[in-house]
This record gives sequence, structure tokens and C-alpha cells, in this order.
Amino acid sequence: MSTKNYIPLAMLAADGEDLEIVSSVLQDAVAKIGDLGWFPNQRRFAFVANRFVWEDGVKRNHGPFLRVRTGVHFDDVTRVRTKSVRLDAKEAIIDILSVTYEGDENGGTITLNLAGGGGIALDVEAINGTLKDISEPWRTAKKPDHGAE
Repeated sequence: MSTKNYIPLAMLAADGEDLEIVSSVLQDAVAKIGDLGWFPNQRRFAFVANRFVWEDGVKRNHGPFLRVRTGVHFDDVTRVRTKSVRLDAKEAIIDILSVTYEGDENGGTITLNLAGGGGIALDVEAINGTLKDISEPWRTAKKPDHGAE
């Protein structure tokens, strides 16, 4: 896919199946800690990340590949907890491996699972997420590789 043929993504997540799709789109997205925000009065957790365009690169082994800036937010968030993440290290980079949910329709926890074993857990009353690409894509030579064949 060239940058000319790119179609921006816009997704909503309202249940576990939706969140699995969002997780696959966000796999290997990278973000600065300073681009994460918890807004307790709005009950919202939001971030901006550079996501790998898996919908283009999953079946190809050679580049160029694409990355795009995407905005994500989760609403109905009642608490945010972190594991092995320093929120004061604003320039530090996190790499999102997956997004998971433990709970039911009455609430639970959405977790951003990060490379290196860290995580960001969002206690929510319901799954209520939005993902939207917000920039033009750019080329990247490398495809994320987890050593799986």
C-alpha cells in the first residue's frame, strides 16, 4: 500500500469482541508517556500513539511499511493503575503489545499490556472506546518482529 491508497481507520469498541479488534490494530503502537492523559472529571483516559499499519503490512515481509498517528480514548473510566510505568517520565516510550479486558457488561478492567512487562490498567464501568487515525501515514522500513515464525 502506498501512502496515496491509505484509508484512515475510525473504530468504536463497545464490547470484548470490538476490543480484540482494537487490540490487533494497536499491536506495536508506540507512544510517549507525555502523550497519555487521565482526565478523572471526564472519566476519560486518552492517548496518541504511532501505530503500525497492520492492515497493510501483516501479509508482507518487505517494506516499505506504514505508520500513522492515531488517537485513542476510553470513557467511563473510574480509576487508572500502572505496573512498571513511571508516569512522570514524560519522554519515555511505551510499546503496546495488546489490549485486554477482564470483566463483564457491568464493568471490569481494560489493560494496555506493554513490552517489558509493564501495563496500564483502566477500571471501567463499561467498554466504551474510540480509535481514530489523525495524521497522514509515513513510510517505515521495518516491520515489528516478535520472533514468531
